Amino acid sequence: MSTPGNGSVLERVRDLVREVAKFGAVGGLGVLVNLGVFNLIRHTTDLQVVRASVIATVVAIATNYLGFRYFAYRDRAQSGRTRELTLFAAFSAIGLVIENGVLYTATYGFGWDGPVASNVFKFVGIGTATVFRFWSYRTWVFKALPEAPAAPEPAPGPAAAPTAQPAARPRTGTSPGPVPEQRAPANS
Repeated sequence: MSTPGNGSVLERVRDLVREVAKFGAVGGLGVLVNLGVFNLIRHTTDLQVVRASVIATVVAIATNYLGFRYFAYRDRAQSGRTRELTLFAAFSAIGLVIENGVLYTATYGFGWDGPVASNVFKFVGIGTATVFRFWSYRTWVFKALPEAPAAPEPAPGPAAAPTAQPAARPRTGTSPGPVPEQRAPANS
């Protein structure tokens, strides 16, 4: 049940679990940074909820890039750093809109603006955006290196060489049956 060059299904599942765990470790730190900066801004300034959240998200995005590049995806292709940063910024911006769209809807659409409600919906927004970010980062930003080509199979040795068959004797007559084998004369 394996495909050439891709390993078995079990190996691919193990690799995905390892990748999710690393992504989760970096993302967990990012969530702490995001919520910490958000609450610091909310309690020390008069900024509106969504503006404070956008600032916190941008700080977390910068923290996450360093974690993804140098920890979670350090084994991925590193060529084209400008392309990688551009795609990371673009997909992070989409994630920022998703994350803060949830908070905006809760705050201004439903009027849930208390400190607990703001943190709950900030967290729900982070979770929703994380699903998108995981897919986009692993698919477009931190692409996996191509698999090394499989080693060619060794050429068959002399033991595996086909054995020579005696040439068939030309048929004489009209019998459709098989040609009898010739036997070598016995030496007595």
